[in-house]
Amino acid sequence: KSGLARKAGYDQAVDEVSRAYGLESALLHAVISVESSYNPNAVSSKGAAGLMQLMPQTAKRYGVADAFDPRQNLDGGAQYLRDLLRMFNNNVSLALAAYNAGEHAVTKHGNRIPPYRETLHYVPQVLNFYQRYQAGL
Repeated sequence: KSGLARKAGYDQAVDEVSRAYGLESALLHAVISVESSYNPNAVSSKGAAGLMQLMPQTAKRYGVADAFDPRQNLDGGAQYLRDLLRMFNNNVSLALAAYNAGEHAVTKHGNRIPPYRETLHYVPQVLNFYQRYQAGL
């Protein structure tokens, strides 16, 4: 299946979760596209799991018992993203950098995107998907 076909399979769940937490569904879709390409069984080399690639401690913090359960994963990832947006005054780039590198990395670097290769690549990649999804592409 193509990425768009996989995305369509999660449209309803993402819409519901984004409404529940006051987020734009386009932003959640953008994070999922980059994090897992809509593979609910994805696991990173660092141990992040599921659609939104939750680290075990993040999953625990948001009450996600099974990170491979797409709905629980979306729920936890959306709450985390909402909290990061609040923490960084709705600065989407900083919230995404924190989602990727951890909020402490962002605050430690003076509330700027930390100079990590992965994060410097990640933020524009997610923003690109975000703009495309906002435009309905």
